[in-house]
Amino acid sequence: MHTERPKILIIDDDAIARAAIEGLLASEPYDTYFASNGFDGISMAISLHPDVVLLDVMMPKMNGFEVCRSIRSMPEIAEAPIILITSLDDHESRIQGLRAGADDFVTKPYNSMELFARLQTILRLNRYRRIAEQQEELQALNKELLSAYNRTIEGWSQALDLRDRETEGHTQRVTNLTLKFATAVGFSDADLEHVRRGSLLHDVGKLGIPDSILHKADKLTDEEWITMRRHPVYAYQWLSSIDFLGPALDIPYSHHEKWDGSGYPRGIKGEEIPLSARLFAIVDVWDALCSDRPYRHAMSKADALEYIRSSAGTHFDPSLARVFVELIKDEI
Repeated sequence: MHTERPKILIIDDDAIARAAIEGLLASEPYDTYFASNGFDGISMAISLHPDVVLLDVMMPKMNGFEVCRSIRSMPEIAEAPIILITSLDDHESRIQGLRAGADDFVTKPYNSMELFARLQTILRLNRYRRIAEQQEELQALNKELLSAYNRTIEGWSQALDLRDRETEGHTQRVTNLTLKFATAVGFSDADLEHVRRGSLLHDVGKLGIPDSILHKADKLTDEEWITMRRHPVYAYQWLSSIDFLGPALDIPYSHHEKWDGSGYPRGIKGEEIPLSARLFAIVDVWDALCSDRPYRHAMSKADALEYIRSSAGTHFDPSLARVFVELIKDEI
């Protein structure tokens, strides 16, 4: 695997000193660049983005402290590690260098072992810093991508509600209540997010159902029911190739399955039905019973809750039905 060689920028007005450093570093795996004054050094730093700057302090016109402060003031190169090269070994000069933004010091005349050790340390720390920055950037990108995915899902659910105005608001209601229910059962935060997405998309398969069936004000014929019962399969076919939505697919695909195996599309039963789908099935029926439809008026909440109780063990998971009844009864 190819690894880019570290770039070392040496800023020193003394040609002999530059030649000495070039000789010391010639056998090392670095690419070295040279500037003979502070102004050129800053310009080269901007274009090169060096991994380390070796900066002489005692230069005319613009000394090393001034160059250091200038580099630190420029966002595009402010993080470049700077090692000050100085013949000044007094405490005050080092304090001045630190205040200017220097990371380390090397004292003239050079001790080659010391110089290599300082360079290796600075390069290693800079590499760790860049890795950390890349990880932060990746996390930010992932967060942005996740936000875009969620906005897309919410857009799909709104499109479904707009298409079927008789059930407008249903998706958001069942999503909110299912999250409350799943929290009561003990779902983790990560699993709750999958539940939220699955709830928002639970009827996405109905986009494949003709309007003549979806909007029919009367009871569906047997043939029409066969078509209507395809919508969980359509949801599976459309969403299963999206890895991001894999854990959320249980609800759109399985929320019409029943505890006794009489549901659709696969006729699975009991704990074969994913837990999130068993939860959602109760909430979905509850909301449907408590809402007006073109072909019937809404039930009272007391009657709807009694239906949930009476369907435990046939339509619904009996243990989850009991939890739901306890969750809802205080609201009646």
